[in-house]
Order: sequence, then C-alpha cells, then structure tokens
Amino acid sequence: MAEAVPVRCPSCRRENGYSVPVYPCACGSPVAPPLDLAAPPVPLTHRNWSEAWVTVRCGSCGRESEWPHPEVGCGSCGMVVRVPVHPVEQPAGDAAGGGAGGGAAAGARDGVRREPARAEAGGGPDGREGPEGAEGPGGPRGPEGPDGPEGPGPRTGPAAGRPAVSRPAFRPVTIRTARDAVVTAALYLRWLGFQDVRQPDQVPIPSAVVDLRAPGVVAQVDPTTAPAGLRAVECVWLNGLTASAPSVYFSLAGYTEEARGRADDLGIPLFVMDLTGMPQPVNDPADRLVGMGA
Repeated sequence: MAEAVPVRCPSCRRENGYSVPVYPCACGSPVAPPLDLAAPPVPLTHRNWSEAWVTVRCGSCGRESEWPHPEVGCGSCGMVVRVPVHPVEQPAGDAAGGGAGGGAAAGARDGVRREPARAEAGGGPDGREGPEGAEGPGGPRGPEGPDGPEGPGPRTGPAAGRPAVSRPAFRPVTIRTARDAVVTAALYLRWLGFQDVRQPDQVPIPSAVVDLRAPGVVAQVDPTTAPAGLRAVECVWLNGLTASAPSVYFSLAGYTEEARGRADDLGIPLFVMDLTGMPQPVNDPADRLVGMGA
C-alpha cells in the first residue's frame, strides 16, 4: 500500500488522507496510478463508467493496463472527488519507431479492457476465489475529520478502551456494474463478521437501492450516481428497527450533508465505495464497526 497523501476537498477545503491502491502487473511487478497532486481534485457529480479508468504503465516491463481512476470521499462533507493522474508519456524509443519496451507495451494494448488484478494475494472472506469471492478491505482507511463546526472531529477507530479486531486484509472487487457494488458490500459485511449475508437473486437496477440482510444487520447498497440523501438514511434506519437489528449504508456517490448529520444522530455507519471496490468509513459509527466488527 502506497503512503497516504493529502487530498483537499474542493467543497469544504478539508484535507483527506488517501492511499492509492497498488496493483500487480501481468509481469508480477507492483504498479500504481501516478497521482498529480499539483492539479486540483475534480468533484464527481456524475459517474460515467467509460471514463472511470486510467492507463498506467508498468515501470518494469513497459506494459500499459487500465485501472480504476483514483477517487476519495471527503470525511467532512461527504463529497466524492476524482484525483488527477499524470498521463502516460510516450517513451523516446517508441517515438523513434523502436525501443526495448515498445513491443511489450504494444502487445498489451489490443483494444480489450482487462479485468484489473486484485491488490493482494489470498482467499476471500468466504474462502472462494474469483470476482464473487474476492476479499475485502486492507486498503486505505476512511479519512479523518478536523475539530470544530466544519467537521465531525478526528476519528480514532474503535470505541475508547476497545481493542481493534484482528482480521485478514479485505481484498476489493473492482466495481463496473450495480451488481458489482452489491457483491462488494455483501463481501465486506462478511469480512466484518456478519454471517449468512443474503443478496437478491435478480439483477440489481442501477437506479434502485438494494437491500442486504444477515442475522444482526440490515444494509442498503446505493449504486446510483447521486449522493444518498436524508430519506435514504432514515429508510434504512426504519428497516433496522423493524428487524430489531443495526443498519448500515453503502453508497457509490457519497452523502448529502443532511444525510451525514442524521446518520450520526441515529448511529448508522456510512461507507463510500470507490471503483476499486474498497469501502471506506465516512463517520464515527462506521469507524467503530470496522474496529470492533460484528
């Protein structure tokens, strides 16, 4: 995992720590999108799947591959921003019509989008391999907020005096579709310790929220491109009351300020998922859930 770098939210001006995921190239060498921290982050108000990928060149073999564009959710206002990345430069050898790495790079660019390799080795939380059994999060932890009226104050993870739960690293599932988002949330709940997570059998509709249920938890997954609002948070809270279980919310596009405030009042953990499939906690209840587990 790369070292965390500060990314300033263009809305509330808060600095969020972000660690760009490191992926294995086909040759086995680690690669990571080169962040352009001199350029301002771009607010993500509409998610376009065809523009959600960035080309990264392996420094060892010269192979070019497509990986999810780095994104980070603000821990204060909930805005999701896209972090600029340095474009791939054409090697001098290729510009002249040759170069030792030119053949390998050209062979890799055959016009077919490849599934990005997962960041770490090992089995998923349920012991299966492949996209539906990949594990969840050992990636960047959710950002921490400043003291004062502009943010919820710094979060330190589990509740005071409670040791953090030791568990294997969660390996994300790359999110390309609404179903990928639902699968990722289900795997993450299993990683947290909730057993027998039940998913709907039908294919999720990209514009609809999906319910997940397990003994001891009620969750909703929002795969839409708009921030989750106050009503969404209150609905999952009411579902939890009906089932006599805690409720959790997962969103791809973050949350409105009203939704975040209401979730803090009700103690509902909120998570933001980026396209790498790495859920990140965005409020104190989510930090406590990650620290203590189910």
